[in-house]
Amino acid sequence: MRFEGRTAIVTGGSRGIGRAVCLELARGGANVVLCYAGNETAALETARSVEELGAKALTVRCDVSDAAQADALVKAAVEAFDRVDILVNNAGITRDNLLLRMSEADFDAVISANLKGTFLCMKAVSRLMLKQRYGRIVNLSSVVGLRGNAGQVNYAASKAGVVGMTKSLAKELAARGVTVNAVAPGFIETDMTAALTEQARAAALGSIPMGRLGTAEDVAKAVAFLAGDSAAYITGQVLAVDGGMAM
Repeated sequence: MRFEGRTAIVTGGSRGIGRAVCLELARGGANVVLCYAGNETAALETARSVEELGAKALTVRCDVSDAAQADALVKAAVEAFDRVDILVNNAGITRDNLLLRMSEADFDAVISANLKGTFLCMKAVSRLMLKQRYGRIVNLSSVVGLRGNAGQVNYAASKAGVVGMTKSLAKELAARGVTVNAVAPGFIETDMTAALTEQARAAALGSIPMGRLGTAEDVAKAVAFLAGDSAAYITGQVLAVDGGMAM
């Protein structure tokens, strides 16, 4: 994918899937605005890696669940690079527990970060992309949002909601050349899955027809495809990157 002259905002871009997305877009020549919540060291490391690939990078600390901060993120991107062509909504958290043990605070925190944060960032860039008559929005959902998962009622609700928002906004923006799609990763080798017990990992592998966990790069390549001009006639779709789990 070639992204010369394009500017991309990647939320949750300091590590894991977000970092892989930043690097994949940078390889194509995109300017990368990397939004992070708290780990400045990781964010700066990712920015350095982006610049080593010959692209420009900007790090912005941002709580995407706060409307003012989401607006400020987009404003910072425009001030630095004049436009925003790509938004990748990757920022998210988990607060797993069985429903009967899940606190209201944990439910609210996940919905706020994963669902509301995606909504606010899409809202912040949409007017700009409509004026440009060009834009690519790629939201990170999850196989859990498609299938559900015990102990993740809050996370599943947030990621299923992302799918609904993706399809709805795709219909609102399509006539102006702005596409809105989602990628739904399955079990991916990240810090989150590294914490799985051996028993949980074995169970996960047993549910994957391809017999392996995915990599952050697997997801990043799918995101880059949807963010590129080759996907100009694709909108409102959910691309599962899960080794066949959601079949």
